[in-house]
This record gives sequence, structure tokens and C-alpha cells, in this order.
Amino acid sequence: MAPAGSFVQKGTKVAEFDRQMMLLRLDDYRDSVRRQELDMMNLRANLEVSRNARGKNIESAKGQVEKAQLDLKTTPVRSAMDAERLRLTLEEALARYKELQEEVKFADASDQASIRIEEMDFQRASLELKRAEMNADKMISKAPIDGLVVMQNIRRGMEFGQVQQGDQLFPGQFFMQIVDNRSMVVNATVNQVDVDPLRIGDKARVRFDAYPDLVLPAHVFSIGAVTNQGGMRASFVKAVPVKLKLDALDPRIIPDLSVSVDVILDSDQKAAAIIPLESVFKDGEGGTPFVFVQAPMGWERRGVELGLGSNTSVAVRSGLKAGEVVALSRPPVVKQP
Repeated sequence: MAPAGSFVQKGTKVAEFDRQMMLLRLDDYRDSVRRQELDMMNLRANLEVSRNARGKNIESAKGQVEKAQLDLKTTPVRSAMDAERLRLTLEEALARYKELQEEVKFADASDQASIRIEEMDFQRASLELKRAEMNADKMISKAPIDGLVVMQNIRRGMEFGQVQQGDQLFPGQFFMQIVDNRSMVVNATVNQVDVDPLRIGDKARVRFDAYPDLVLPAHVFSIGAVTNQGGMRASFVKAVPVKLKLDALDPRIIPDLSVSVDVILDSDQKAAAIIPLESVFKDGEGGTPFVFVQAPMGWERRGVELGLGSNTSVAVRSGLKAGEVVALSRPPVVKQP
């Protein structure tokens, strides 16, 4: 098995299953094909001998007919009894000659049927050999592309760990990925409540848990048609699989890093700053929004014009500059403007 984290080229062997029994069966199939081939050659040789023998018998019968015809020409100088005997001999020779000619047709058909049976047996043995060779080849996994080897985790007893040589795998179980590190994809899930506004092509920002300062652009290129299985979560909690493609790469990025993604559903070109939603206050329902801005002499109340917002933050179009500090709750003393 190729080491995890190694780079492989397309067509390189990256894993091989235990195929000792398959190779032993492969030898048996090769012997069977060779035996069938020899049997067919032996049958053809025997049938050729039989065909030659039939040909000689026909030639001999034809010679007997010709001899009887010559003998029959001597009847004028022979007795009536001898003449009748020669006539009967000619009839017998002609009947024998015709009988052998008729037998040749059936004998040739029988020979062709025997050869066809042996050919079918040989073809069947060859197909079994080919299938066994294909099965043996399928026990060897080769890299479909140039990329990085990423091993999957499996349960080993009560623990999870990377697949190692000697582990037992089950049909359909993933054990390795070959990742093209020149084009990275983020596999994410979105709550079914939030997936409706998502569209393919939406821009996004990807943040990496391992590198808090690293933020890369991406875009949505796949949205699942059905939800994922709930697993250990409650059955009513459903998530839709979403895939995003990174539009820029960084040398520090490797597969299987945990990330968080912010998908940009809409943008406000007039926004001057973005503040937490709890920083916005109103005097009664429907009142003008305002914030408390930190000033040299204390907190200052200031009216603002709001733009697009989410359930956690909101854009400020006017009344606030980027970099200014706002209060998350009402301060005890407020400087009047």
C-alpha cells in the first residue's frame, strides 16, 4: 500500500489486496485452457485421420465398381450363371459405393459438430481464464490521476485509525483517496432550513481551523438533491450535502482539514462597516436604530442607517466608520451628542 501523504502518478499501483487464492485459481484456469486446446488439436487430428480413411474406402469402392463393370463386359463369353453372378457383383459394388458416399455427408456433419463442441468448451475455458485474470487485476488498485494519497479512517476495535496494511475491508468500504492538490474541494453540510437560498455559483469564504489567519475564496458548485442520513443525530435534524471549490490555494492546505464556510448570499456595496446585531438599539418598536460608539469622553449615542443583515450581524451604511468601537449592551453612562 502506498504511504499516506505520498504523491503518486496516474497508473501507479497504490494498493494490492491479498490475492493468493485468486492467483492459484488463475493457474488452474490456465491449465484448463491449455488442456482444452490440446484436446481440440487431438480431435482435429483424429477426425482428419477418419476423413482420410473414408476417402480411401470410397476410392476402393469406386475401384470395385469399375472392376465389376469391366468384368460384366465379358458376359458374351461366359455362361448364363457366371453372367448373372457378375451382374449381381456390379450391383453390390454400386450399392456399396453409393452407401459410402451418403455416409460421408453424415460423417462430415458429425465431425463438424464434434469440432464445434470442442471449440465451445475452449471458448468457455478461455472466458473463465479472462474473467479470473480481470478479477486478479481488480485486486490491484491504481491511481486514476496524479495526486496525494489520503488514507481513510476505519474502526479498529473501539478506536478509529487510518487504514493500515493487514486491515480487513468490507465490500463498498472507502479506504483511500487520491486527491489532486491543484484543485481542492470542500465537502460541507447545510441545515435543511438554510439551504433554500443557496445557488450554484454563490461566492463564499473558507476559514481553516488549523490556520486562523487563512481565508480563501471559494464558490458553490454542487448542492445535494437529498439530505444525508441522520446517523447518531435525531431523525428530524437533516442536513444537505454541499460542495464548494476553492478559487485560490495555499501551500499549507492539505486534505482532511476542518474548515468553516461563509456563503455570500447578497452584498451591500454601500456598507461602511459590519457590526454585531446586539450592538443595534431602538427606542421602541419601529424606532430609529442607533448604536453606542466609544469616544474619548465616554460612550456616545449615534444614529445609523442599516443595510443587509443576518441573524448575527448587520451592515451599517452611514453613521459609523470602520474601526470604531461599539457597545454590545447599553453602557451605564452615555455622553449625549
